[in-house]
Amino acid sequence: MNELNDRIYIAGHAGMVGGAITRCLAQQGHRNLITRARSELDLTDQAEVRKFFEIARPEQVYLAAAKVGGIHANNTYPAEFIYENLMVEANVIHEAWRAGVRKLLLLGSSCIYPRLASQPINESALLTGKLEPTNEPYAIAKIAGIKLCESYNRQYDCDFRSVMPTNLYGPGDNYHKDNSHVLPALLRRFHEAKQTGAREVTIWGSGTPKREFLYVDDMARGCVHLMQLPREAYAANTETMESHINIGTGEDLSILELATLVARIVGFEGEIRCDRSKPDGTPRKLLDVSRMHALGWRPQVTLEGGIRMAYEDFLKKNLRMA
Repeated sequence: MNELNDRIYIAGHAGMVGGAITRCLAQQGHRNLITRARSELDLTDQAEVRKFFEIARPEQVYLAAAKVGGIHANNTYPAEFIYENLMVEANVIHEAWRAGVRKLLLLGSSCIYPRLASQPINESALLTGKLEPTNEPYAIAKIAGIKLCESYNRQYDCDFRSVMPTNLYGPGDNYHKDNSHVLPALLRRFHEAKQTGAREVTIWGSGTPKREFLYVDDMARGCVHLMQLPREAYAANTETMESHINIGTGEDLSILELATLVARIVGFEGEIRCDRSKPDGTPRKLLDVSRMHALGWRPQVTLEGGIRMAYEDFLKKNLRMA
């Protein structure tokens, strides 16, 4: 089926993830991309979402809209994280069904898995143990999104798919000093330390937790690849049609190793200290990405190459704000 003329709605197109998906689709020649700014469409408002779907009538939906943040943001705004994400998922998925959307892809997060899940984490680990407390509200909202897709598939024979990315970074990332994720936070911290001539930089926690990182444009290519698979091919590589699929690199490194790499790329030559009074979060979160590999997708961007491109994006953003 030629899908280049499909009307495709990218929810969250202004964010890092949605922006990368929008770029990927445009590069492939898709002509009918539908986007709405937050000021134009409040996805937490069911009536607004229903009206939008009735008028726009998209045939495909990428649900990349979400409230996201690092440990500090999740600890500070737990009510906002669970409420906003639940409302967005429930409204978009339900109205997509009502409007007869042919395919939908929900973007989740690797934090859905138990804090002490066996490594690497297979998709079957979902709901087998306790979640990481620092981001439990967000994780529960994302699990609910998966179950929404499963339920509409089961009851209404929809084709709603779910992908669980590892930690993402790249163009369009959030570099806020308090609410950003670990990699963009480190880029900003080391850059500012270099600019001020600081002799040391302190990072949160012990530095021993291990994390996996995926360049956002690689993630976008994986999402589009997954959506373009025939339903039968997608189902053949999951336990059931309802299953979610991990997407990542299959490789990780410690936070201290990451900080050392970022410092070298930025050009900071001082000392790196670990503040053990701050939370570490989950000890390790390495995804089993064998299913995505079996479906014909692998990442193309190396971690060092990706961080260099992310740093260039950070410098451009700082220049625009100056």
